[in-house]
Order: sequence, then C-alpha cells, then structure tokens
Amino acid sequence: MYKLLDIKNWNRREHFEFFSKFDDPFFGIVAEIDCTNAYRFCKEHQIPFFLFYHYKSIIAVNRTEEFRYRIHDNGIIVYDTIHVTTTISRDDNTFAFSFIPFVQSFGEFSELAQAEIRIVRGTEGLRINENSSRMDVIHYSTVPWISFSGVTHARNFKFSDSIPKITFGKYTQRNEKKIMPVSINVHHGLMDGYHVGQYLELFEQLINDKQI
Repeated sequence: MYKLLDIKNWNRREHFEFFSKFDDPFFGIVAEIDCTNAYRFCKEHQIPFFLFYHYKSIIAVNRTEEFRYRIHDNGIIVYDTIHVTTTISRDDNTFAFSFIPFVQSFGEFSELAQAEIRIVRGTEGLRINENSSRMDVIHYSTVPWISFSGVTHARNFKFSDSIPKITFGKYTQRNEKKIMPVSINVHHGLMDGYHVGQYLELFEQLINDKQI
C-alpha cells in the first residue's frame, strides 16, 4: 500500500524538481557504525550477525519516512512498508538477489531469510524474478571482505531509479570496539544528508539494542 505525496505543498518541491533533471541524481555517504554490543549479543545467542543487522536496518528504514519515497509517473509515492532485497553469496563465490518481506518479529524475519538463503544456494545465476522490479524495497548488498571507505554502484541510466542502495562492509576491531562501514546511496530529489543522518543514527541505536 502507498499514498501520493503532496508535492505542491512539500517544502522540498524545488529540490525534487532540480535534482530530478540530473543524469545521475544519486549521492552517496559512507559512515561507520559501532556494532560492538550487537556483535557480542549475536555471538552470545547464536544469531547470524548478517541477518541481525539487516533486520535492524530495515526497521530504521521503515521509521525514516524519506526512505519510503519512490518516484513514479513524475510524482512521488510513499510506501507504507519497505522490504529487503539483498545479495546472497554461494560457495562458488557467485551471488544472487533475494527478497525478504519485512516483519516485526526477528524470529519470523530470520526464518524467512534463512529459507530464502537455502533457495539461493540451491540455484544458479542472479535469480531475476518478479521481485527484482519491485519498488517497495531497499537494494542491500554486503562486502564482508572489505572495510571500505567508498562504494559506487552499477547503474543503467536508460531506466529511472529512485530506490536507495545500502551496503555493509567488513567490521574491524578498533580500541576494543567493532566498527562496521555502511554505504548509503540515495536519490537527492527525495532526501538530503540530514535524512541519511537520521537513518544512520537510528540504525546504530537499534543495532545495539538487545531487543529482538
């Protein structure tokens, strides 16, 4: 479900009209997240850290309204709920796309995610399907081998795109803390650095919250 944004009375109307004319209207930010408590919690309770931070991130996404904005037919729609599509790796070092619906319970989210992982690892190729073209998702990816300081994404400029891309990197140990890089690429017509900052602040708060 979604609603239409009242662009005429939106305080970012001029920003939207300006940046939407760009060939590449996306901007990117790389930040570091303290995941010390989250990692410890996952180890103590035998919870896959990969699933835990995806779950906490999608909660932060759904609570940050601008991350639910999508451009459609020259207007902006606001989805009620955003879901997860993330890259899943295989033993042969290939990857495929996945779709995990957002649910409030971590237990249910984990079950859905692990079922999707089993499906991916039993197939070949990218798994392009009906979920690949959904707009009510975040494009997640993981690069657990690299503690990056910058990320770019493959883009096809023949097709309009307004879906945020979030990438998680390899965590590192620093002064008894575990620090994980997070890259966020978003459409500048839909949000600014302030909104990315809201997501990051909430994500770091949620990921270190022991509630699941």
